Amino acid sequence: MALSYKARRRGALLALVIGLPLYVVVAVSVVNWAEGRWGTMPWWFSLVVYVVLGMLWIVPLKPVFTGIGKDDPDAPSQD
Repeated sequence: MALSYKARRRGALLALVIGLPLYVVVAVSVVNWAEGRWGTMPWWFSLVVYVVLGMLWIVPLKPVFTGIGKDDPDAPSQD
């Protein structure tokens, strides 16, 4: 079942305002936990981990963000 344009816009807004800050807190907490458990990582490995975690949130939310910047296809035409 495909999401409507309005539902995708609301979902995208919710994901950016609530979900993304929560994800950042969880990602930083997991990295800090790993560093506490196994010791400090080299700076380059920390950079790789943060870049991977920074891109990982996009994978499940890509369908929500697809086509958000375009005009509403369900809107009545202006003609």
